[in-house]
Amino acid sequence: MTSLTLNLKPVIELTDEQFFQLCQINELVRFEHNPDGTLLLMPLVGGLTSIRIANLIYQLGMWNQDKTGIAFAATGFILPNGAVRASNVSWLQRDKWNALTKEQQEKFPPVCPDFVVDLRSNVDCWQRLQSKMNEYRDNSVQIGWLIDLETQQVEIYRPNREIEVLHSPATLSGENLLDGFILNLETIWY
Repeated sequence: MTSLTLNLKPVIELTDEQFFQLCQINELVRFEHNPDGTLLLMPLVGGLTSIRIANLIYQLGMWNQDKTGIAFAATGFILPNGAVRASNVSWLQRDKWNALTKEQQEKFPPVCPDFVVDLRSNVDCWQRLQSKMNEYRDNSVQIGWLIDLETQQVEIYRPNREIEVLHSPATLSGENLLDGFILNLETIWY
């Protein structure tokens, strides 16, 4: 199954709060909210993809022990363009997180993450994920990694730069943003 776009307008126009509640009561459905108000419904990930995401989160968490930022798993963020997007893994600098109210932190934070990672499994559309990464970049993400599990291709998205494409890399660097973070892809490719 691939993603499904659902247009509720003009019958229903969801507020951010209503969209958050919809996601909470339908916890077995992955939702994203497009800037035009349509909803994107995506299937849950399978076991192998989940293991790979857990490995990625573990590596990021081990690096992030100095708490320079906050690491997230599948968290929705309200981007400046009004979309609500959730990547498999994301990271936000601590000062940006601390600038949010407690209520904003408890729901979908209204901020673009500084770093995002999406793993493409066999149920994901590559073009949709590329479009999502471009949207993140347009909304001020500093680094985005789009990792294709089938082809072992990685696309790196950065502001005002061409997309960098790597084939079967052994590691990825967090560069200056995630200084010292090196993702070992052995646990992702297996």
